[in-house]
Amino acid sequence: MKKIFDFGKKEQFPPGPSIKLPNFFGDQTSNYIPGYVIQNKDLGKIHQAALLGDVFKVQHLLLLGKNGVNDVDRKKRTCLHLACANGHPDVVSLLIERKCDLNLLDTDHRTPFMKAIQCEEEECATILLQHGADPNIGDGSNNALHYVSYFLGIDLAAKLLHYKADIEAKNKEGLTPLFFAVRGKNCEMAEFLLKNGANVNALDGSKRYSNKSFKIQKQHF
Repeated sequence: MKKIFDFGKKEQFPPGPSIKLPNFFGDQTSNYIPGYVIQNKDLGKIHQAALLGDVFKVQHLLLLGKNGVNDVDRKKRTCLHLACANGHPDVVSLLIERKCDLNLLDTDHRTPFMKAIQCEEEECATILLQHGADPNIGDGSNNALHYVSYFLGIDLAAKLLHYKADIEAKNKEGLTPLFFAVRGKNCEMAEFLLKNGANVNALDGSKRYSNKSFKIQKQHF
């Protein structure tokens, strides 16, 4: 039988380099990888199909009853995690139709929604929000709005706020999304957050005022 995968030891999905994030992102800064590092032995057939976006095979395996919609692999990733990380909205929609749990955590303490955000898969993230995914479940260091405020766009930030994301959420270091926008020199995002009620006087974990940081950073945009 021909193997579906031949990764060798490990391969990153979606393919791409690791990212160096500033230290205020928390523990994951040394080698932050938005996607998943996959090993063939970690995946069952249904997880392989979800990873590749094979919606018909995922549906077939579910109909046969050989796999459940919330089955996890060795890293506690569900099919929904893998589909979201790799941008397969058809698989996401199928799994939601089959009543999957939207907020299960993988071994990195991330929900499928967090993986969609980290991998910049906005269509998958939107589908999850529309069906009740919790935008405020973080990964132990940050939540989705922190990531969006630092390196993604206003449209997605607006969508998160529409679905009740906490604009004053603090990460592990005590930092709010506004701080991330300021430190990312994203003036447009900072202005957007302020217009939507972000507290400019919020203290970060080092007891520095965000408004002071904003005034300093804004000069360099």
